[in-house]
Amino acid sequence: MPAANDTISQGLGRYSIGEKLRNLRLRKSMGLVELGKQTGLSAGLLSKLERGKLFPTLPTLLRVAMVFGVGLEFFFSDERQRHRVEVIRREERVRFPERNGIRDVQYYFECLDYKATERKLSAYLADFQDSPSSKLKPHTHAGVEFLYVLKGSLTVEVGGDEYALEAEDALYFDSSVPHSYRRRGAKPCMGIIVTAP
Repeated sequence: MPAANDTISQGLGRYSIGEKLRNLRLRKSMGLVELGKQTGLSAGLLSKLERGKLFPTLPTLLRVAMVFGVGLEFFFSDERQRHRVEVIRREERVRFPERNGIRDVQYYFECLDYKATERKLSAYLADFQDSPSSKLKPHTHAGVEFLYVLKGSLTVEVGGDEYALEAEDALYFDSSVPHSYRRRGAKPCMGIIVTAP
């Protein structure tokens, strides 16, 4: 009779969680170190999870899921039975700072498509903050980005050039170029950000 640990390992093994983690990361062209920064988990731990040497706890798996905008069911469902339509209710969304552990947050975001699987793009609702220019930390990611300003005034810096946007303005750019966002004025500023590889 197999030991309880062996039975648990076999039961979890059939879901290929490590392989799904790795595929999500590679699809975003993200390294283990970068994923570690976004999740607060070590690159070593993430590597063990991907290689199936360790099974993640649910809180750990949820941290990773949120970075990639997928729900926990992504890791426990049959690939062939994935839904093609997902409704994400307003009350289901969770608000996060752009990065954990920083003092001057440029924006807070809510993932608008986190339950959808096999996504070809990622969409976020962004709540931009008023940050001094000297505190802005440009970031990059693979692919392209589309930004639509819902309300307020926003300055977007892309590759050293600044673009002043108002409500209902839009901006499309290569997101591998360093970019940052800064709300102008005291009024709330929100927008939709769509990224695609």
